[in-house]
Amino acid sequence: MKQNLWLRLLLIVPSVWLILTMIFLLIHIVPGDPVTQMLGPDAQSADVQGFRHDLGLDLPIRVQYAHYLAGLARGNWGQSYRFRAPVFGLIFERYPATLELSLAALAVCLGIAIPAGVFSASRRGTALDRVTSVITLLGLSVPNFALGPLLILLFSVELGWLPVSGRGGVSHLVLPALTLGAALAAILTRMVRGAMLEELHSDYVRTARAKGLAERSVLFHHAFPNALIPIVTIVGLQFGTLLAGTIVTETIFSWPGIGRLAVQAIQARDYPLLQGCILVIALSYVLVNLLTDIVYALVDPRVRLS
Repeated sequence: MKQNLWLRLLLIVPSVWLILTMIFLLIHIVPGDPVTQMLGPDAQSADVQGFRHDLGLDLPIRVQYAHYLAGLARGNWGQSYRFRAPVFGLIFERYPATLELSLAALAVCLGIAIPAGVFSASRRGTALDRVTSVITLLGLSVPNFALGPLLILLFSVELGWLPVSGRGGVSHLVLPALTLGAALAAILTRMVRGAMLEELHSDYVRTARAKGLAERSVLFHHAFPNALIPIVTIVGLQFGTLLAGTIVTETIFSWPGIGRLAVQAIQARDYPLLQGCILVIALSYVLVNLLTDIVYALVDPRVRLS
């Protein structure tokens, strides 16, 4: 396991380099001039050229790329054009909000998907199973940008139970977490159901039932632990997706996270800030995949022994 862990850590290095290179190239290929965006279309040509020189945007791309990598190696992520502040500080001031929203959405996803998937598998072909299938289909069909406004109209505007936007107490977290977690819960419910159906037809489950064990014990103490490997895989991928996919939800609910910061950076053509946002999201995804591999060894002894 230690050798596998070190190997995965080494493989992260070229992955991170490729991510850094793609981020840099894609952002500089996108049309738009941050200098014109900040100074306005009526700015004098001399002012535009001078400001572009101050920002280093008049240098060749390869020189800007070298400066970008050298700055990252020194821990310098650059200066935001719009906020006139260090990129590193801006991002990690917002990162806790994104992490909080992602964890809450994951809790919503697990709280819905695991009980629904397990009981749907245990009652295959019944009305409960069919209702669960219809609900999961609806969850897969409604995107975040449609579900979020609908929840706002229902629970904030019509009923007045929850705040519309912003970050405050638990009440501010409910709607964005539900918006993010609902679609993922639909996916995970189907995965839990499929994994449980495979385990429920195993010999050890029939033996446990023959011994007279309660059905709840058979489901959660025998079948469910052995179905965890595919479930952990999906949960790990989903959590990485949550960290990367909060842009739309954070914008809808004015949640002060990295996703909303990335949108502001795009609107202002703020290259250093956008590069930093995408880099943190990508690194978070890589780290979640590494942690998922470690969890494999914890839930399945066969992984450790192999």
